[in-house]
Amino acid sequence: MVDVFVYVVVLNLVTQFAPHVMTETFATSLLVAVLLKVVLELVLVLKKRALGRVKGASTVTGRAVAIATLLVLLPGSKFVVLVLVDVLFGSAVSLGGFFAVTALIFALIAARSGVRWLLGEPDAVRV
Repeated sequence: MVDVFVYVVVLNLVTQFAPHVMTETFATSLLVAVLLKVVLELVLVLKKRALGRVKGASTVTGRAVAIATLLVLLPGSKFVVLVLVDVLFGSAVSLGGFFAVTALIFALIAARSGVRWLLGEPDAVRV
């Protein structure tokens, strides 16, 4: 729940100060924050699996496939966010383009880590 609160605050601050990022209402920004939370948690799980496969690969081919998966997953997740936001919210939300979403996601993760660190949670630096 704390993560969603942090995401709403960061998203609304970015909306206020970046003209290419827009959410029409607070309720919409809350729903976008929940969507971002779900997508980012899924990406973190997939990233951990891919990193585990890179470390545990016994062949060069296995390692190459795992690295390729990471190289597709990390930028691909930004496109997934853009598509999901467009499909679910249409013109009510605009997160800019690929680079704006990437910067937003970095800001969300940094803010989440900072709040978890302030609250003393053990996995505060999980990125």
